[in-house]
Amino acid sequence: MSRIFAEDWANESMARFVAIVAGGGSSVNPASRIKRSRSTREQVTARRNALHLITEMMHPMTVRQVYYQAVVAGIVEKTEGGYDKIQNDLVVMRRNGDIPYGWLADNTRLQRKPRTWDSMADAVLETARFYRKSLWTEADAYVEVWLEKDALSGVILPITSMYDVPLMVARGYASLSFLHSAAEYMEEVEKPVYVYHLGDFDPSGVNAGEKIEETLRELAPSAEIHFKRLAVWPSQIHQWDLPTRPTKTTDSRSKTFGDVSVELDAIRPDDLRALVEAAIQRHLPADQFRVLLEAERSERDALMKWAEHSFGGAA
Repeated sequence: MSRIFAEDWANESMARFVAIVAGGGSSVNPASRIKRSRSTREQVTARRNALHLITEMMHPMTVRQVYYQAVVAGIVEKTEGGYDKIQNDLVVMRRNGDIPYGWLADNTRLQRKPRTWDSMADAVLETARFYRKSLWTEADAYVEVWLEKDALSGVILPITSMYDVPLMVARGYASLSFLHSAAEYMEEVEKPVYVYHLGDFDPSGVNAGEKIEETLRELAPSAEIHFKRLAVWPSQIHQWDLPTRPTKTTDSRSKTFGDVSVELDAIRPDDLRALVEAAIQRHLPADQFRVLLEAERSERDALMKWAEHSFGGAA
């Protein structure tokens, strides 16, 4: 799907979505007018129709991202009760088959199991089938994307994986062991290192990014590190009219931070992915990327032919 076609499709889908929210024969009301009484069947149906459009347009996304988009659209109130409605609706919709499970990302729960095969032929053929070429060997930079929240890794991974860029999930304040391992590699790459960080706009989120930069520079003193925060910035809060929350007064850093905080989850998934893709493309332009992908396809085909010939086409 081309970018222009995708934008046209998204705009058409959003128009349908807005019609549902604005009235469109339904009883969904803006958040400011939503009553706390039990939703009618018609309201539930309209809300779930709107949620289907949101997830259809923006997947993969987390449940919390769906909730924030529902708040922005006036589908639910910005409360724990509003979040519960969205969470419950999405459970029902997935179990009923109304939306695919793959549209919602959850990378916080992983299965850890060794990779095994039935035979050498299976192992070689699968290796050939999923061969990936290193896209950055000849590049004049090394790029990493650092993410504060594990839950959002499934939202960003389609972009970092496509461009062969490491996605480093820090989970807030990264551990010293994790930072040391990352710094060791940065010392070895012998080219400028560009680190792009995504985190909440709140005292802890901003400070966590600053601590990551500070510790990486300390542990990799000879590396040329360029550290940039991609999100969330105050300018993005205003530009995208992001839902805010009061800054937690229990945070010792809140006294000098300000009254308004914003979660990274509040950014539309497509905008979040676009930020990451634009940052990567500064170092791996689109034309260069296309050439490398064509080389990867050619090498994969050659490897598959060799594997099939060597193992008699065993599956």
